Amino acid sequence: MIDPQFEGKASDVLHGLIFDFLLVTDGRTTDLLEMLLNEKMIVHVVRQEQIGEEDANLMGESSGGPYYIRESVLIGENSRFVVSHNIALVYSKHVPPALFEKIAHQQEGIGKAISSLGMRTFRKVADSGFMNEAETVDLFGRPIKIHFSNLQNKVPYKRYFIYFGRKPGIQILEYFHPSIIGHRLQQGMTKEQSNKE
Repeated sequence: MIDPQFEGKASDVLHGLIFDFLLVTDGRTTDLLEMLLNEKMIVHVVRQEQIGEEDANLMGESSGGPYYIRESVLIGENSRFVVSHNIALVYSKHVPPALFEKIAHQQEGIGKAISSLGMRTFRKVADSGFMNEAETVDLFGRPIKIHFSNLQNKVPYKRYFIYFGRKPGIQILEYFHPSIIGHRLQQGMTKEQSNKE
């Protein structure tokens, strides 16, 4: 019989390893989440709109717009579990037109759109870590309400840039549900139980 204290520590180590990898990877986060949760992720766009020059100036950018802000959530296709809450700032001048058109249609995640077009990109992680729900902000430093239920732990986040050339075309801030691992374990235990019956 496994010692429950050891089992708890092992679970904490696994949780830490997975989030460490999720927060530093410069690969496609959606692919990693789909593999981790063993289900397809669907994107739900909460809002997408052009922003004014004033907001662009807050980002240290000016002229060469337009700039678009896109707020979305990734949801497990079968479980309907909200896995991440994402905010993207699109610098249209530095994004290939075919990708910009796909983003405007709001039909798929940005990473999936890039992949489906076969585009070469470079991603650079600018910041990552954990914060309390009350500290969550958008890319302009304004407080936001993230779309997660039953939050009991600090929220993991990652902010990064996607380059299509020498200048970044998209900046993304992703908040991940801190219960991703627990959700996946629960799915596995439920499936195992139903197989026994």
